[in-house]
Amino acid sequence: MSVDDPLVWWYGRVDFERRSPVAGDLKLDQMRGLLRALGEPQRRLRIVHVAGSKGKGSTSALLASILRQAGYRTGLFTSPHLSQVEERIQVDGEPISRPELLALLSEIRQAVPPGIHLTFFEVGTAAGWLHFVRRRVDLAVVEVGLGGRFDSTNVCTPWLSIITSISYDHVQILGPTLASIAFEKAGIIKPGRPVLSGVTDPEAGPVIRRVAAERGSRLRELEVDFHVAYQPGQLGQRLPTVEVQTERHRWPPMALGLHGKQQAANAALAVAAVEELRAMGLTIRDEHVALGLRHVRWPARLEVLAHKPLVLLDCAHNVASIQALVDTLAEAPDRGRRWLIFASSSDKDIPGMLRVLVAHFHHVAFTRYAHSARAAAPETLATLGEAAGIRSFERFDSAPEAWRTVYSQASPDDLILVAGSVFLAGELRPIIQESVNQPQPPTTTEETS
Repeated sequence: MSVDDPLVWWYGRVDFERRSPVAGDLKLDQMRGLLRALGEPQRRLRIVHVAGSKGKGSTSALLASILRQAGYRTGLFTSPHLSQVEERIQVDGEPISRPELLALLSEIRQAVPPGIHLTFFEVGTAAGWLHFVRRRVDLAVVEVGLGGRFDSTNVCTPWLSIITSISYDHVQILGPTLASIAFEKAGIIKPGRPVLSGVTDPEAGPVIRRVAAERGSRLRELEVDFHVAYQPGQLGQRLPTVEVQTERHRWPPMALGLHGKQQAANAALAVAAVEELRAMGLTIRDEHVALGLRHVRWPARLEVLAHKPLVLLDCAHNVASIQALVDTLAEAPDRGRRWLIFASSSDKDIPGMLRVLVAHFHHVAFTRYAHSARAAAPETLATLGEAAGIRSFERFDSAPEAWRTVYSQASPDDLILVAGSVFLAGELRPIIQESVNQPQPPTTTEETS
């Protein structure tokens, strides 16, 4: 690709998450300047804006799935992507095509006002707004990239804001306490617009309530105004179910296409969002909600890629999400050996994650993902793993090598989990899919009998 290629230009933009924050770095002025040059596309959209430390992507996917079932043309903007950058911008579950993306990037590049130096995420956000307008979406579900108050998506006036949860992540940018993080997330609350909160932490919750009250925004909260009960399923065999109770409606048990108690909270937020959107005039029947929850597709969230052995892919990459992942593994069959393929970014709490994981796996393959200087070296991971109590492990210089080795050694009753990084999940997902779709020759005579 030449330097004139729109993708080269886009990938040449500085990503804020990869640079040190400095005073004024997170201002929205340049995003607003770009959007003025593009005709303010965000003002022509009906938007649900979703922030949170965990669960914001899943909640966005669940709500978008419900809206599609109800017959609405639905835009979905999420980040990061797994395998292809086009995944960030979807309409009715279909990623933007490469030609459409290139055309939008060229248009944005030509429209950039003098003196504005855009980040990668700002360009992607502008492309999302434009694509949704051009495709005439009925609603756009937009996930915040980082924080909320100064995130480049926070230039819209949404119909509804959702804050999913608060936990420690990006503390160098968002602040060292749950209260400071909650304040940044609460930045998406707009005056007079309703807000839903899945925040149950006693330090963070009051911050959300205070900001909502200051802005005259009606707030409904999980475990206060609506509740959810979760019935576990069995990974690879049976979906879990959720029962949502709100002040307006007692919902019947509904199958949920995502495993884990934390996903029940996300489903409850999606259901509460449906009730808000109904009050605004949308037609979303109960059966649309049930179908949307059952048929949601959100890759790398304890995604089952094969059954014998049971192969699971998850993008958990901090202590809180790793703990939720381990809790959900109780829904996996208790049989055979458990293998873990693990890689992580060097700026994450790797010792904390490994301490949570150590008791749940027989063998760990430490590796690194490709194409990023942020990946921790396998040797570093192994040292930290030993300190955490992991005794059976191997080191691999590449993720595909780790996968091939583990897959060749696993028996049909075993479980293989890939976790620790979105980048690892994105790199291995297509490789795993190709592997498990190939017929495997028998390895012993007993298997052929």
